Amino acid sequence: MKTEGTLLLRRSEVEQLLTLPECIDAVEEAFRMQGEGKVPPAGILGVKAPGGGLHIKAALLPHDRTYLVAKLNTNFPRNRTAVALPTIQGLILLCDGENGSPLAVLDSIDITIKRTAAASAVAAKYLARPNSSTAAICGCGQQAAAQLRALCAVLPLRKIYVFDLDQAAAQNFAIKLSNELELEIEPVRDLGPALQHSAVFVTCTTATEFFVRKEEVVPGTFIAAVGADDTHKQEIDPALMASAKVVADSLEQSCTIGDTHHAIAQGLMRKEDVYAELSEIVAGRKQGRSSDDEIIVFDSTGVAIEDAVAAVAVYEKAARARSGARFDFAA
Repeated sequence: MKTEGTLLLRRSEVEQLLTLPECIDAVEEAFRMQGEGKVPPAGILGVKAPGGGLHIKAALLPHDRTYLVAKLNTNFPRNRTAVALPTIQGLILLCDGENGSPLAVLDSIDITIKRTAAASAVAAKYLARPNSSTAAICGCGQQAAAQLRALCAVLPLRKIYVFDLDQAAAQNFAIKLSNELELEIEPVRDLGPALQHSAVFVTCTTATEFFVRKEEVVPGTFIAAVGADDTHKQEIDPALMASAKVVADSLEQSCTIGDTHHAIAQGLMRKEDVYAELSEIVAGRKQGRSSDDEIIVFDSTGVAIEDAVAAVAVYEKAARARSGARFDFAA
């Protein structure tokens, strides 16, 4: 059987091929398929190295065509200052699920950014109050911009508060995104008052100690906790996790590396206290928001099925357009 070779796609090509609305739709459908039991469990592998490590997430995606997809990301926090390289670098390998042939190798960064934001948007669609018009975002990097763009696709947002330890980053974020999205965006120096005026709150930081305190969160708030994707990271008060309705992207991951795991470690929660996985809600197996007063936390640790559906969307679009270069690894 002769193949065309493996498709190679640069980050700039991936960015052009995958729009955020397309990614939101793909991620929602992936969670629905998972909730209906149509997607098998993902595989995860982590390898530590001096100063960083490699993390692999792999999934089988039943589609019109079946795909095997693996994302390999390295994370070296000292890179920017030590060697002028990004903290996170990575690739996605997409294979034919029937015969294993390597169909594509893609840069992973744009997909990771967009699928993470897409997951928050899907969660907000089902868990935030539908009329939510105010939001606060903590952390003003690339992920924050994607989060805001994604939330605007599912909620009628009008006023946004943004906070970052780097005040210049918050100012620049406000200027750029307010013009792009035609929103009122206010940089703030104190997160507490902003939280009390926000229906939606997104945390996308590298914090290792919680900064969202239970007493500062008002009834009805939806929180997308995005930053805690490793055991040492933490953003949300364990007491808040214990008192809120918690929805996880992956129950196992949230109880191992997410903000949920810190509440469990302190004896404030059990694994059984997590209300649902997002897939169960999207598939209609469990109710989402049941009242306007519920505080709901989406513990987002990042799951392989999100990477898989986004990568497949990019690959199929590129294949139709016959874009990208091809390389025969077996030649």
